[in-house]
Amino acid sequence: MKDFIEEVKRNKALFVMAAPAVILVLVMQYLPMTGLVLAFKNYRYDMGVFGSDWNGFANFSYLFSSGTGWLITRNTILYNLLNLITSQFLAVLIAIFITEMNGKIFKKLSQSIIFLPYFISWVIVGVFVYNIFNYETGLLNGMLASMGLDPVNMYDKPGAWPVIICVFNSWKWCGYNSVIYIAAITGVDAEIYEAASIDGATIFQRIRAITLPSIKPTIITMLLLQVGRILRGDFEMFYQIVGNNGQLYNATDVIDTYVFRSLLQNSNIGMTAAASFYQSTLCFIIIVVVNAVVKRIDEEYALF
Repeated sequence: MKDFIEEVKRNKALFVMAAPAVILVLVMQYLPMTGLVLAFKNYRYDMGVFGSDWNGFANFSYLFSSGTGWLITRNTILYNLLNLITSQFLAVLIAIFITEMNGKIFKKLSQSIIFLPYFISWVIVGVFVYNIFNYETGLLNGMLASMGLDPVNMYDKPGAWPVIICVFNSWKWCGYNSVIYIAAITGVDAEIYEAASIDGATIFQRIRAITLPSIKPTIITMLLLQVGRILRGDFEMFYQIVGNNGQLYNATDVIDTYVFRSLLQNSNIGMTAAASFYQSTLCFIIIVVVNAVVKRIDEEYALF
């Protein structure tokens, strides 16, 4: 403690500059964590957070005994795995294509067009989806009608929505993720590529032998960061694309949308807090386990 006080005295100006950010994090991130006790309480509005009676694991028991807990856990994991694989794969592919382009203006234009969807709100994307798949006036059924085919009610086909959600998620995020890989590829020594070209290596051989091994640490780091959020569904994406369509809940409901809808419909604070606590705990366990596996394989690629 004495050393810390001496450090503060020596760097008083730096600590004053850092104080607002530290206070903001404490107030907005750590202080609300006291609300986690709601997961173990039978919350009553008149008694407050700390005055409500404890009920142990009753909220967790109800969540899973109803079958909802396993359903939303499965959906969250499967959607995030699917989105992780497709978006990262496309991001690497796009980054390689862009860096291999010769025309400077065309390269800049292509990168800007691919990056543009990142700035489009999920609200707008939800409008796109609705206007494409609307049964009466949607673009899809308009095209089918022009070809003399029967219209299709996509909102009555739960099996199609994992593909639809995955496609729009990749469309929105692959351009943003590709920027990181473009930066990693740009950092590779150009002389290595020149030497490979002189030796007669084709473009595909250079990609396989130089580019991919060079960005391997970046790919692993990105995957580790995304794995840590594997139980965090993108609430805006699911809610804006699917909405409150009860026919699609079994196929598209994730933990985040379930918690939001539970608060709106029955105001069961205890059960929604239990779902959030369960989500955060599993995210922590998954990232620790995956990091330990990566560390065992190659310590240099681990996050910690």
